Amino acid sequence: MTIFLRNRRAGAAATATALALASLAALAGTATPASASGRVTTAGPATTATALAPEPAAAPKPASPAASASPAPGDPAVPSALTLPRPTGPYATGRDTLFLTDHERTDPWVPAAGARRLLVSLHYPARPGSGGDPAPYMPEAEARLMLAQRGLDDPEWPGLVAATRTSSRTDARPAPGRFPLVLLSPGFGTPRATLTGLAEELASRGYVVATADHPYESTGTELPDGRVLTCAACDEVDAQPDEAGRRKVLAAVSAGRAADFSFLLDRLTGPRPAWRHARTIDARRVGMAGHSIGGNAAASTMAADRRVDAGVTMDGTFFDPVAARGLDGRPFLMLGTDPGHAPGAGDTSWDEGWARLDGFKRWLTVRDSGHFTFTDTPAIGEQLGIADPDAPLSAARSTAITRAYVTAFFDRSLRGRPARLLDGPTPAHPEVLFQRP
Repeated sequence: MTIFLRNRRAGAAATATALALASLAALAGTATPASASGRVTTAGPATTATALAPEPAAAPKPASPAASASPAPGDPAVPSALTLPRPTGPYATGRDTLFLTDHERTDPWVPAAGARRLLVSLHYPARPGSGGDPAPYMPEAEARLMLAQRGLDDPEWPGLVAATRTSSRTDARPAPGRFPLVLLSPGFGTPRATLTGLAEELASRGYVVATADHPYESTGTELPDGRVLTCAACDEVDAQPDEAGRRKVLAAVSAGRAADFSFLLDRLTGPRPAWRHARTIDARRVGMAGHSIGGNAAASTMAADRRVDAGVTMDGTFFDPVAARGLDGRPFLMLGTDPGHAPGAGDTSWDEGWARLDGFKRWLTVRDSGHFTFTDTPAIGEQLGIADPDAPLSAARSTAITRAYVTAFFDRSLRGRPARLLDGPTPAHPEVLFQRP
């Protein structure tokens, strides 16, 4: 959903969630939500696995009343159901969910909560016709908190967003073979569900995709017992006295996610894997992509864990800078908004990061795009009748561009396939600019 943040607290300080969601636009205060308080297997003494079926600058421009107004209940413009674009690859897709607990680490944001926990969606190539119902998109409690943080409080919308129809099936049998693994990390303050469309596309093209929620770093993460964890990390950013302090906390978010993903790799590819279909993963071929701070986390994870062979940032500032030594020659794609992430534009961390990347690399920017272009936001928002005049790229083009370039990059990096799409501009995607600083 391309959404508008309504100002609810004026002042110099911006909420952490809004900071990260806006990427390079320090937001002047949206309200932070108040805190709210299948099968089970145990895999090793350190882990319990439950298998279940921002940045400172100017304030944002306000939305026009016509664009941001919520339709009245019963308005025929409000759809009865939302749906994600269907994936285009040759495979059907299945989805599992894991709840993992790392007993060797304490949660960095709420130490009193105990061990660090992760909720992980696993999308994978599946046998056609197998499986049960379409996998649910997100819990309604998560949808309500996400929409409320962004000033979208129509009472019908949380249920609609939560019920968005996906293409993956629960309990689907995996397709035969072993497949590269792609890790996905969402933006700060954003549930993992918002990368579902990309996860399904990659799975349909022969990848296993693990998308993680990082507790206390999202507007809402619903645990299997029904508790909802809200964004304590956002409160930590808000508590900082200046921009330098906020950036330091956000760097810690990215570095902490690197530890999350190293743990997740252990649990997916180690000798006692937590996932029932772990045999379908080819652990020799691993990539990672992320949106916003999740893109920073892709670089942080590569710096910390040699098992990750390639990375993608989708409009993410490098709060945790790219390692000075580079990434040991591993490939990296920077895909962002134009002009915001063009060379010499507002986010100088991309210029600095580009200079340090020492393998195959591409720096692409997309005209008419916005920070959420690379997520499910445009597809869902367009169906709800929400438009952003500052990001006029259509949902169809947003989806097509994100899928095409991320898939081409991983096909080249993890499968050794030709990727002519990455060689230069193409008439099929005139919005995509190749930057060569």
